[in-house]
Amino acid sequence: MELQQQLSEIKKLQQQCQAEENLQLKLNWDMLEQRDGNRKEDFFHYEEGELCAFLGIYGFGSKAELCGMVLPACRRKGIFTKLLTEAIEVAKQEYDEILLNTPANSTSGLAFLKQVPCGYAFSEHQMKWHEKVVEASHDVSLRPTRPTDLEFEMQLDVECFGFSLSKAQEYNQRIKNEKGQDRYVIEKNGKAAGKVRVAAAAGEAWIYGFAVTPAEQGKGIGRSVLNSLISLEQSKGHSLFLEVETQNAHALKLYESCGFTSYNTQDYYRLSL
Repeated sequence: MELQQQLSEIKKLQQQCQAEENLQLKLNWDMLEQRDGNRKEDFFHYEEGELCAFLGIYGFGSKAELCGMVLPACRRKGIFTKLLTEAIEVAKQEYDEILLNTPANSTSGLAFLKQVPCGYAFSEHQMKWHEKVVEASHDVSLRPTRPTDLEFEMQLDVECFGFSLSKAQEYNQRIKNEKGQDRYVIEKNGKAAGKVRVAAAAGEAWIYGFAVTPAEQGKGIGRSVLNSLISLEQSKGHSLFLEVETQNAHALKLYESCGFTSYNTQDYYRLSL
């Protein structure tokens, strides 16, 4: 089946499930749209030619996030349990940690996870920028990444996100070929000080992989980068979004001060391996 047809079916199922419970599922559309079919990452269940269940694996270094959905009329038939069991077996071959994701307000998602050997790990706010005056940045700038930046990007993933060096190399090699995104090195006074990635589609731009070198943290670089991205994405007509852990008070305060407000919360549960 062609990728575009699959994406259309997933989108339709997502809309049906979200409308049923008035929630927002996190399906990482920027990653779904880049699937090349070379890896088993997506799991489907059809009944009478209609997609009624879907589950995706989303890899981030040594960690995998799993999220899926079942058409309300097809629930309590063991369908999602079957998909999850298959996905876990695949994910265990490549990832050291598996997280199960559900919207915090999903009654069905939370009820299902009570039957799975997992424990609550953390929650993330999904935030959207609302119009606010932004400050000009002077000593901090963004430039597109270059092939020679790979080692620096990998080291940031190790230092800031806990990747192993091999996983950081694999992850960066994969995302550099993905379309619909801009990857930047953050420079302070002309010296590399961090990185950030922006994935855009359908008028929405999401900030990912925002990292500043440990030596330059706490010096106002984060605020300057956010202000630069706000101005840049505004000029393109994009709405700007990001995610932050609910317990990360420092980052949450920074994002709110720059005009971001929370509109949804996602819960993550760590699978017992």
